[in-house]
Amino acid sequence: MTPRTKWLVIVAVSAIALGGTVGIGVSAWAQYQQRQNAPSSAETAAPADAPEGDRILFRNTASGEGYGHVASVPLDQPDAARAVLDLACDRVAATDTAISCLKTERGITPSYNARLYDAAGTTAQIEWPLPGIPSRTRFSPDGTLVATTSFVTGHAYASIGFSTETSIHRTDDGASFGSLEDWSLIIDGEPSAPVDRNYWGVTFIDDTSFYATVGMTTIGQTYLVKGDIQARTMTSVLESVECPSLSPDGTRIAFKRVTAGSGPTVHWTPAIYDIADGSVTVLDAETRNIDDQIAWLDDDTLLYGMPNDTPGDSDVWALPADGGSAPGILIAHAWSPTVVHEE
Repeated sequence: MTPRTKWLVIVAVSAIALGGTVGIGVSAWAQYQQRQNAPSSAETAAPADAPEGDRILFRNTASGEGYGHVASVPLDQPDAARAVLDLACDRVAATDTAISCLKTERGITPSYNARLYDAAGTTAQIEWPLPGIPSRTRFSPDGTLVATTSFVTGHAYASIGFSTETSIHRTDDGASFGSLEDWSLIIDGEPSAPVDRNYWGVTFIDDTSFYATVGMTTIGQTYLVKGDIQARTMTSVLESVECPSLSPDGTRIAFKRVTAGSGPTVHWTPAIYDIADGSVTVLDAETRNIDDQIAWLDDDTLLYGMPNDTPGDSDVWALPADGGSAPGILIAHAWSPTVVHEE
């Protein structure tokens, strides 16, 4: 076979392969559109009917029209018809005046971004690119700061060799405080700079400080760290803490703790850290593996997403913070809950 013939064969095979890939992509897109255009499997309301008072905002995972979109229900009526906005996000957080939306832009080469919208989800005010798959986002209590985490490599915290990037931005102009990996890290009172450190799960105390997780994959250890924004420092507080979430009264931190397994077989259980006395209570009334950043419904109740038996679907569960009883579904077909109080 001559070199010219070889190249012609390569071009022909490549064209066939590309055609097949395009065909698969077109078919998948058609199926996606068909699912999106089907009636929603949950009772829905128009965006104009979205609750304006205290509410729970979340990612709608009910199949059909509005799948993946931001939705909300009244705080005191979580089983009410959900108002579905014309805004699709992979992960979401909100204040009374803004929505943080982390999203994957699908295409031959996917891209990822973070955008801040108004409370109606209609106007994008600020945006910036993310280096990988969206994972976590949180606002500071006064809404002046927002944190985002995405996977640079890997797609889950149980993956071997995953890498994240976490940063904090101002919400007025989008200015970034840089990657947390560039900040100074202090572990047990000593400076530490492991090359494999990763940060995720920011929960703000106020507009000057926050808690987060730092993990080192080579030693398999995670810490709760306290961040000082002005000093650009992160100081260890407690071992074996992931995805912290500060209670509304500021006295406790809910988090997930490894209670069995390791690597891809790790099992996380919700736990509570009392900041004043340093005690940790593992809430073993929840026996399932919880891989989410817990939110607080109020000072007595935790919220988190849990996949159900339908691929791509999940439910938001509520668990008493004292661990005295088993969890129950608060909002079916939902993910990434955030409690919003009217200002």
